[in-house]
Amino acid sequence: MTYTIGIDVGGTFTDIVVSAANGETIIAKAATTPADQSDGVLQGLQLAAERLSLTPRRLLEQTTRIVHGTTAATNALLEGKAARIGMLTTEGHRDVIEMREGLKPERYNLRMTPPAPLVPRHLRLPVRERMRPDGSVETALDPASLHDAIEQLATQNVQAVAICFLHSWRNPAHEQQAAAAVRARLQQAYVTTSSDVLPQIKEFERFSTTVANAAVGPVIETYLKNLQTRLSQAGYGGELLVILSHGGVASVQEAIRLAAGTALSGPAGGVAAAVALAREGVAQNLIAFDMGGTSTDIALVRDGQPAMSDGKTVANARIALPSLDIVTLGAGGGSIGKLDRAGLLAVGPDSAGADPGPACYGQGGVSATVTDANLVLGYLDPGNFLGGRRALDRAASQQVVTELASQLGIGMAEAASGIHRLVNTRMADGVRVATVRRGVDPRGYTLLAFGGAAGLHVSAVAAELGIQRVVVPVAASVLSAWGMLNTDLRVELTRSQGQLKGIDTEALQASFAAMEAEGRARLSWFDGEVAIRRSADMRYGEQVFEIAVDLDAVEQGNATALEEAFHQAHERLYTYALRDQDVVLVNARVAVIGRLPAAPQAASRTPVAAGVRTRRVFLKDWTEIPVHDFAALADGEKVTGPAIVESDTTTVLLRSGDQACYDGRGWLDIAIDRPQAPA
Repeated sequence: MTYTIGIDVGGTFTDIVVSAANGETIIAKAATTPADQSDGVLQGLQLAAERLSLTPRRLLEQTTRIVHGTTAATNALLEGKAARIGMLTTEGHRDVIEMREGLKPERYNLRMTPPAPLVPRHLRLPVRERMRPDGSVETALDPASLHDAIEQLATQNVQAVAICFLHSWRNPAHEQQAAAAVRARLQQAYVTTSSDVLPQIKEFERFSTTVANAAVGPVIETYLKNLQTRLSQAGYGGELLVILSHGGVASVQEAIRLAAGTALSGPAGGVAAAVALAREGVAQNLIAFDMGGTSTDIALVRDGQPAMSDGKTVANARIALPSLDIVTLGAGGGSIGKLDRAGLLAVGPDSAGADPGPACYGQGGVSATVTDANLVLGYLDPGNFLGGRRALDRAASQQVVTELASQLGIGMAEAASGIHRLVNTRMADGVRVATVRRGVDPRGYTLLAFGGAAGLHVSAVAAELGIQRVVVPVAASVLSAWGMLNTDLRVELTRSQGQLKGIDTEALQASFAAMEAEGRARLSWFDGEVAIRRSADMRYGEQVFEIAVDLDAVEQGNATALEEAFHQAHERLYTYALRDQDVVLVNARVAVIGRLPAAPQAASRTPVAAGVRTRRVFLKDWTEIPVHDFAALADGEKVTGPAIVESDTTTVLLRSGDQACYDGRGWLDIAIDRPQAPA
């Protein structure tokens, strides 16, 4: 028997999905270990091996592929634990990353403190050199200037160096020379160049992305190499793959080179799962709703394809790499309920995380979290958390919620219900950001709910948005890890065309050919099927921002056809096109994709005897409602709310009027039969 394994390290739990060659799926959850995430990974593998009646070594020896999603880069940026960085840049341009694009993130907030750049000014050192926009040399690289800058960085004990020279996207020669000199002098430093990370125009985005890459590079390198070593020592002999922000996977070496590309590593697995379920017939238009212990991630799948963006901002760091369009909220099972400055109840974004976690975990948590509120309200079975491996302390939850209730002057149940309803409202607002603000009516979509906490909240969120259908997979709590086994190797490449007017089709085709060759070279170790996807960033001549245009079905040597493809894309987005205006093709893009075999649907269940028990829960008042075992549901069996459907790792709360039907392909299909709310 052979296996593939998906690993998703979240803020609270580390999820493991083991997919066997015979179609069997085993899931396991272990507590995330923030000090060293690899500890939690190995603990999770131990649990999975036990469920297969194998030793961890035997499991890993029989494993052909491991795909891993990590929050290491995101945590480093959010927690201010990034590497100490130095920056070399063209003389006169050291302040580009501080001036940004000339706009504040909150442009009408007069009291907003300017975001602090990742590199302090005294470590942003000028080097005498300059390229022209056409790639010719304006000022040759001055060896003395470069030497002095490197020596200054050496005295500052920097861990990483970002090299960002003007117009290096057109001619990287000076950056490459500088990188060689830095590596020779600072042999332990992580060195990255803007021409390697993001070879395209717009200095701020290129510089900021490169600096972010340097900031998280040493963190990612240390973590992945450590994990790779520990897995090898434990018996794994295959390639460790890492899922990146664009939804594809890459080798450890590629993930280290493009470390900033792991910023959305974990959430990307959930979107990959949504795309896979769309292929399996759940729906072509989905809203992926992933509520975990620390955050909620929301993304769109339209016509079976994930929505993409040209980058994200994480902790004020602009990362302009292609990525899935994911909206992240500080709202999860560990989100803390508290009083705000006005004395009103607020929930999140602060989280109890994995350590100490909610009060009910019995690890020293003293704050009332969403999980504590759900336990107080009766929605969770304290004896069946993680399949009974961890008993929840209801008394501890009641104590912290009662303390919060006394500050509000209300009862314990009302305070817990307030936490529950408030986090629902926050998440509904997050769905609006991901849909309505992008011109999409969520009422025409199916809400795909997954993550450890989603099942208890998704019905209320759907009702608030007017969404009439919700789908909760059997493996909802580990769906992101399963999704990682249903994505492909992917190398994304970009080349700016440097044109101010019109489309140079010869230059475009040359760029596509060069990028395809480079991408295939990076996947030279892979012996499977390789596919190529071509696209471009295009705009009208007077516009500032570009839109992405898929060019796979367009004759790339035909300028008229390329322009028409842009007009149509613009019309789909903004309802109009200006066919009498010039079209500019700014960036050419190629995705080189190595096809990997998909994992079977994570529908495995451990059958249990049919039977319905009851539980006392607080809805509008305390009431007894039926509780159904997920594993006891027959194909096509219906459950009418109010009711609870639960498994070892997933609990779904059905409210009055909801009707759920188990689909034998592996999910609970819920009709939200209530009057539509305005989106």
